[in-house]
Amino acid sequence: MDSVLNPTQPHIGQASSLPPALDAARADLTTSGGRVHYYAATETQGRSVLLIHSINAAPSAIEIKPLFAHFRATRPVYALDLPGFGHSERAKRTYSPELFAKVIDEFLTEVTREPTDVIAYSLGCEFAARAAIAAPEHIRSLVLLSPTGFSQRGLPTGEAAQRAHRWLSLPGLSDALFGLLTTRLSIRYFYNQVFGSKTPPELIDYALATTHQPGAKYAPLYFLSGQLFTARATETLYGQVTQPVLVLYDKDPNIDFHELPDFLSRHPNWRAERIPDTRGMPQWEKPAETAAAIERFWQQLG
Repeated sequence: MDSVLNPTQPHIGQASSLPPALDAARADLTTSGGRVHYYAATETQGRSVLLIHSINAAPSAIEIKPLFAHFRATRPVYALDLPGFGHSERAKRTYSPELFAKVIDEFLTEVTREPTDVIAYSLGCEFAARAAIAAPEHIRSLVLLSPTGFSQRGLPTGEAAQRAHRWLSLPGLSDALFGLLTTRLSIRYFYNQVFGSKTPPELIDYALATTHQPGAKYAPLYFLSGQLFTARATETLYGQVTQPVLVLYDKDPNIDFHELPDFLSRHPNWRAERIPDTRGMPQWEKPAETAAAIERFWQQLG
């Protein structure tokens, strides 16, 4: 059951000292991934839009803030803090692509309750695609911002990824590693890679705050070990999506899109558009151009 959050009465496991990422109504939903927090702007009528952030050491709904602010004027818009991040529960549990996809589907089932247009960012795109495959009736279309899964770069999988996670989770080592990754200096370095100009200070400030909440390391350790990526995603995942899909991309310091042209030629329900002079976060670097491309895509869907 949903419940509007009262900031003066934090829930168990809630990042109580963390400010909201978005200026919007906030609520909780009990899911397979525990208590999941979300933001909602439902002042307008129309088809619902769900925004999904990426996965890294410091993600949250703030990553998709410009699109939330833009589309709330014309559509009901929702944004999740995925399990283990933001204001959602940060339990010491097993995090997996299947879990994140199931949580997305549970949200669509319980909250939007209609075929929804989903916008996802980076690794969040793989989870959104899984949800679209599992329950196509819940997702009308997908917009994927700088999606993972089209790179030739190899990632640890299976037992290798599990061994990596066990090593990364060793007492003392996990705290030291996560501490190094989440200093202000480290956060600024990683953000500066995806911004041609100066990184917006609010992104750095919020990343620093969210990574210093209780339980902040648990979900990122699964990311760092490689267990949250889908092996051969173009074959095993993206190729099974039947809904209309728009990919927005340009350059990204962490991934490439080597397999995208061939994939597009074989999947007519997919299309792609470059957002020039962006380096991985088009929704922040070129928000107007990114929103316009999404609106054109939706108009073509009728």
